[in-house]
Amino acid sequence: MEYQGLTLDRFQEEAINHVDANRSVLVSAPTGTGKTLIADYIVEKALSENKEVIYTAPIKALSNQKYRDYTRLYGYDKVGLVTGDNVINRDGQLRIMTTEILRNMLLAGEELPHLSHVIIDEIHFLDDIERGTVWEEVLIYLPSRVKILGLSATLANIHEFSEWLAYVRDEEVPVVIEDTRHVPLSIYLANRDAGICDATRYGYLHERWMQLAKKAADEEKKRKDQERRSEGRRRRRGGRKGGGNLRLPGQRETKHVDLIRMLGVEFQPILFFAFSRKMCEQFSRELARKLPDEGFTTEEEKVKIKAAVDSFDLQFEKVMTTEQEKMYLKGIACHHAGLHVGLKAFVEELYEQRLIKVNYCTSTFALGINLPARTTCFQALRKYNGRTVVPLTVRQFMQKAGRAGRRGIDDVGYVVILEEFWDYERDREAIDAYIKGAHEKVRSAFNLSFNSVVNLLDRHGRDLEQIRQIIDKSFLTFSYRQAAQREEERIDSIADALAKSGWDPRDEAAGPPPRSLMARAKKYRKLSRRTKKVGDKVWDDFMEKVGILQEVGYLEEDLEFNAGAKVLRHLQIEEIFSTELVLSGLLDSMEPEMVFGAVCVLCNSFSRAVNIRVRPKGEQGALAKELRKIRFGEAVRNTEYAIGQQTTFTPEMIAFGTAWYRGESLQTMLLGIESATDISGDLVSAFRRAKDLCQQLKRVYEEDPYMSEKLREILKTVSRDEVEVVD
Repeated sequence: MEYQGLTLDRFQEEAINHVDANRSVLVSAPTGTGKTLIADYIVEKALSENKEVIYTAPIKALSNQKYRDYTRLYGYDKVGLVTGDNVINRDGQLRIMTTEILRNMLLAGEELPHLSHVIIDEIHFLDDIERGTVWEEVLIYLPSRVKILGLSATLANIHEFSEWLAYVRDEEVPVVIEDTRHVPLSIYLANRDAGICDATRYGYLHERWMQLAKKAADEEKKRKDQERRSEGRRRRRGGRKGGGNLRLPGQRETKHVDLIRMLGVEFQPILFFAFSRKMCEQFSRELARKLPDEGFTTEEEKVKIKAAVDSFDLQFEKVMTTEQEKMYLKGIACHHAGLHVGLKAFVEELYEQRLIKVNYCTSTFALGINLPARTTCFQALRKYNGRTVVPLTVRQFMQKAGRAGRRGIDDVGYVVILEEFWDYERDREAIDAYIKGAHEKVRSAFNLSFNSVVNLLDRHGRDLEQIRQIIDKSFLTFSYRQAAQREEERIDSIADALAKSGWDPRDEAAGPPPRSLMARAKKYRKLSRRTKKVGDKVWDDFMEKVGILQEVGYLEEDLEFNAGAKVLRHLQIEEIFSTELVLSGLLDSMEPEMVFGAVCVLCNSFSRAVNIRVRPKGEQGALAKELRKIRFGEAVRNTEYAIGQQTTFTPEMIAFGTAWYRGESLQTMLLGIESATDISGDLVSAFRRAKDLCQQLKRVYEEDPYMSEKLREILKTVSRDEVEVVD
């Protein structure tokens, strides 16, 4: 079978056959194998039949890229983009949107009579702690007449996931799996002493290093023991303590520049993954400084880059620095979420034309953006997850590593991990899992927010029976009940064993167990009680949150909505705090810049290591006091305590939010902050999040012309430079 002039692979043809048979389908395949071709087929088929398609993506950057791709194919009339930042042609036959937008449309009961398919890219985001609930809600609320194409990286339990979807949607949901990459990956480890080698060779060199290191450590211990024995004599003679730090074999730290030099031009283009924006920028500057003037590019390539730079400067005056221009001319770049939107698009464009040879990037570059490399490099394998530093999961690793190997160009994709000998014992287990491809299961992260609770009540007319049916359809409840079923089998086997021993716990007339069977009987009862509770866990959580909302006065005892619940329907960021902010009336009389400053307070937390030199004073100080009263008011404190989740409250953000509204640059703001790490991305994220909250507030105030206009003005004003996502 051919499509778009290509002979389809087995898994692509199998999935398309399911689409033609009007079935939903889950497709699981490694990064870079051509899953999106199936999505393209659905789009073309639906448009030719005058039907509608929604394409959801987990990040706005990917939504924007898909919008650009599809408008090139089908024109601006048929394609729309709906995100928190922008709405373009909302009634287009093909609409690209973030998953949250689709969830909100479904919660609002929006009619979608002509919708034939929803394409859910990166469907495994369902287990994302912060956003996974949204994926489940979409899959639960979507009418079964609308077919789903779920695209995913490899999942260990995709058949269980399929069983849940079949249960929720009352239809068979076939699974199509592809395990083989067209361009196979070769995974290597590297440091200055080992060079670049496979895991077997590296393991051998590590063993030799361990022997040398142990011997050196023993010698160092002997030397120190000798020093301690002669300490008194040296002091009496007035001598100084001698000896320096012994450098153990292999202890020279390997720099990113060392690795790039080891790889050479034959491994380019290279995507070098670093885990902070600051590191990306620092590394790109260092490499550019240490390279000769010609860099990695030919004279012909430099001419093309210079022409692109000149064109960029005409569109974005004073955005690109001289240092950045020199980097680009050498074929070096960095790419991260905090970068100016124009520069991000510029780097992507140069990279697509193969004019960027080494690109230092964060995880964003791995999420679906179609910009492959010959080689992907990892600076480290451990990342801060919000609570502690942990190894990358296999899925996270392969999402990035899978960018290596360009189909039709490369025979193999190279993955190179910068791994020092002294870290190998710590990282060995994770590296073995990456090489084996031992993918994790997708787990439900379903967690009903207060916003979800009131929207469920609103949508289903306070009918708890109907709401329970919805909640019982969650993947979390499904997983709990599957686990409970396995536990029941275990319980039955314990009961059978007890019955054979002369006492049957299922016989009500059996009486108390004999003393010899007491321990096993106790275990039986404990497991039975626990298993009964498991199946109701998600429903109990819902009812607990209903009770909390009743306690703070948002809901009446009969579940009728008071003002708080009516406002809360629209707010998803710091739900209770932002609701109380609206109910206080504080925003009504404030100037637009102060409104934006106020919402920024709810959208960012600085670490203790960050020293903020700018403090709210005067009018800003007075606003901070009013916000503090709301933050520590009864409603916010009670809900915070009940759910055990700390409320975001950073009064210092007033100064930064108002400055951004007035047009101040990010670089100027950073002068008011002392930090060992780059926090520019944190500020950008905070402003984007505050912009999203203003968009939600606009829905709250849609019947108030004055506030609606004020919020429209805010959204327009703050959508600039790094905060503007759509390019």
